[in-house]
Amino acid sequence: MTERPIRVFSEIGKLKKVVLHRPGKELENLVPDFLPRLLFDDIPFLEDAQKEHDAFADALRENGVEVLYLERLVADAIDAADVKEQFVDEWLAETGVQSDAMLKALKDHLLAIPDTFDMVLKTMEGFRKTEMPDVSGTSLSDKYETDYPFIVDPMPNLYFTRDPFATMAHGVTLNHMYSETRNRETLYGKYIFDHHPEYGNGAVDRFYNREEATRIEGGDELVLSKDVLAVGISQRTDARSIEKLANRLFKETGFKRILAFLIGENRKFMHLDTVFTMVDYDKFTIHPEIEGGLKVWDLTPNEDGTVNIVEREDQLDVILQDALGVEKVHLIRCGGGDPVAAAREQWNDGSNTLTIAPGVVVVYDRNTVTNKVLEEYGLKLIKLRGSELVRGRGGPRCMSMPLYREDI
Repeated sequence: MTERPIRVFSEIGKLKKVVLHRPGKELENLVPDFLPRLLFDDIPFLEDAQKEHDAFADALRENGVEVLYLERLVADAIDAADVKEQFVDEWLAETGVQSDAMLKALKDHLLAIPDTFDMVLKTMEGFRKTEMPDVSGTSLSDKYETDYPFIVDPMPNLYFTRDPFATMAHGVTLNHMYSETRNRETLYGKYIFDHHPEYGNGAVDRFYNREEATRIEGGDELVLSKDVLAVGISQRTDARSIEKLANRLFKETGFKRILAFLIGENRKFMHLDTVFTMVDYDKFTIHPEIEGGLKVWDLTPNEDGTVNIVEREDQLDVILQDALGVEKVHLIRCGGGDPVAAAREQWNDGSNTLTIAPGVVVVYDRNTVTNKVLEEYGLKLIKLRGSELVRGRGGPRCMSMPLYREDI
């Protein structure tokens, strides 16, 4: 049997292949007045953000991980299927541009870029009003002017490759995102999984589609084991999406259980993986604030194909011990449990770690209190400089999408 191109049955199995996106000119299209619209709190310095991201990629390679870039996968998919114009038409349809004259000008501009890779980067960067010619159409939308500086918004969140699609078992959820700002990002995943020579044309199972009406994001999807998935009910993921996903996974994969964690609609707890990640067979990083009054629902399949849903009222460690079949689970609290250190370091993604092998974890170096506690638990840390990348409110797990992990 041919090896499947995606294999993800845990959060901690040795990472062999991962998708990243190197931050590009989209970050230079962040402006203070419109940061909330683009889901940013600050403006990273692109040159240093790229240096930090390159160091992240190099650290992964040095530990035996093959690094693939989202932008290259998309370009290769478009070229392989000869669908450049189709891609541009779909991209334009999601820009929100109303003027027919401007749509034509944008299409002509993109199709005139000879290299597909460069064209893909331009679609990610967005278009400023100052870089496009004045189109003198006759409709009201052609003539309407606002102070907004962009014709097409940039996509600055793209370096968080964890969210637009998520891998599990031999497949993906191609997600419907919380905001239109990010929902446009999922078009890139669509082209990869429809057309890429290795990942497209039915090679990868599809458990969710971007056309779904309810939202789900990859930061809320954690593969705890070959049997158990954890999904956050959050600002970004709807409970209805989890039930849809459960129906499909129970019918099409070997997953036997989904734990749905209610973490609330709060930007500081944006996704489950910002407050909770798995770092070893029996160890998790956790932000202590979510432990009080945490609600967890246990989803399992019924014999008739329906989903059984039971609220769990036990302590988090007990729920995890039961789900993973281990004697004891260690919850390693962000900031060592100190409320000030925990709040500061969680804001800088102290709980958002990327495990590349059992007990081997990529972290930001700035979270010194949390990192010291992790080391006291015997974990090996790969420390990244986190000055500019962290301004987007995401850590090493947010910035990576595993395609292949060894089984544990």
